[in-house]
Amino acid sequence: MDHRIHHIQQTLPNALLKPKVKPAQQSNVSFKEQFNKSLEQTEQIKVSKHATQRLQERKIEIQDQLWNEISSKVQEAKHKGVKDALVLTNNSALIVSAKNNVVITAMNRQEAASQIFTNINGTIILDS
Repeated sequence: MDHRIHHIQQTLPNALLKPKVKPAQQSNVSFKEQFNKSLEQTEQIKVSKHATQRLQERKIEIQDQLWNEISSKVQEAKHKGVKDALVLTNNSALIVSAKNNVVITAMNRQEAASQIFTNINGTIILDS
């Protein structure tokens, strides 16, 4: 080694050398329960900005229980191969992308009576 070159050894603090591993927290909830809860959250139907505007403009109110039923039926339709569905309730008609779990647009049933719906491959009728 050349006498003009000095080897400087740099030491790292112990905290950087050995990462701290925290013990796993024990939970009373089983993996299956956590997994099912996660699936439920991802399967919840979302409402697009456009559909939200239409619901507000047309004063269409859908209760949480009905949203849950719609979400459940959309998932069922999705498993049967439906990509875009017309969802009819007592007072509303929704176009839903089952593929993306998103309400695309909404109208009241009276308005829907005079419409032609295209590019859907399934219909869900909910009498609630």
